[in-house]
Amino acid sequence: MLLKDRVAVVTGGAGFNGLGFATARMLAAQGARVVILDLASSNPAAAAAELGPQHLGLVADVTNQEQCEAAARATLERYGRIDILFNNAGITQARKTLDISASDYDAVLDVSLRGTLLMSQAVLPAMQQQQGGSIICTSSVSAQRGGGILGGPHYSAAKAGVLGLTRAMAREFGPQGIRVNAITPGLIATDIIKGKLTEDRKDAIAQDIPLARLGRADDIAGAVVFLASDLSSYCTGITLDVNGGMLIH
Repeated sequence: MLLKDRVAVVTGGAGFNGLGFATARMLAAQGARVVILDLASSNPAAAAAELGPQHLGLVADVTNQEQCEAAARATLERYGRIDILFNNAGITQARKTLDISASDYDAVLDVSLRGTLLMSQAVLPAMQQQQGGSIICTSSVSAQRGGGILGGPHYSAAKAGVLGLTRAMAREFGPQGIRVNAITPGLIATDIIKGKLTEDRKDAIAQDIPLARLGRADDIAGAVVFLASDLSSYCTGITLDVNGGMLIH
């Protein structure tokens, strides 16, 4: 197994049909002990129980520094180490530029960008002490192509910020054996698009993708497992496109 005895933290991981839970499941299948973080309303304890008794679910809002730090402490108390962080938590809003309110901007930037920073800050001291670790940050193809299918410009801005933050952290912490990389998913068929796109619209989008289909949650999970494992031991600061060829550049 690629991740035997390693400890992985997944933010926003409690939704059974989401990218976070699919990734948590694949990390666990590769031998990791997984800590799922999410809001209380999402019941992260139940999600962790689905993976097995050796895994942990904790309530944590990634926009709250104290809750991020408390989650990291609880993980260390339970397992004694943190090897992997998957910064998955994020929200999107369908807005046009002139329709973005201050509260819209704050909501999207806080979860996707501030949350990525705060949770990384919470786990980095443990990784520094271990002289090793892997952080995977979730950006989006919308950050690269200037807009996506569902998210507004503030979503693209947040996800572009994640790319800059990832690269800066990779430079800073590389000498301590800590790798920081980003993934840029394309359109993935999860609950986030449920009811927002007709089947005809999905088919039309798929026709413009070289692999001729929308992404699946396990497509993202596989990319995260790669970046979390020693298979990618000489990769840091990279942006790994997982979009079926939607953006080839």
